[in-house]
Amino acid sequence: MRRVSALVVAAAAIGGVLTGAAAAHAADKPPFPYADCIHAAVKQRGETPKHARWHCNLLVQKGWVKKPGT
Repeated sequence: MRRVSALVVAAAAIGGVLTGAAAAHAADKPPFPYADCIHAAVKQRGETPKHARWHCNLLVQKGWVKKPGT
């Protein structure tokens, strides 16, 4: 039980830092550019280009990523 509460405290602290950083940079808020999504999926997550497009298209539907060409 003690580990769970420590995890919750750590997550809240990280969330606060991320919220503060996101507030400082308006470009860091969704919706993110489609090209950035593809780049992150391929380079950082190691996805194939086809899977990256599929993944980013799902994120477009959810409103997290801008449609390509906009």
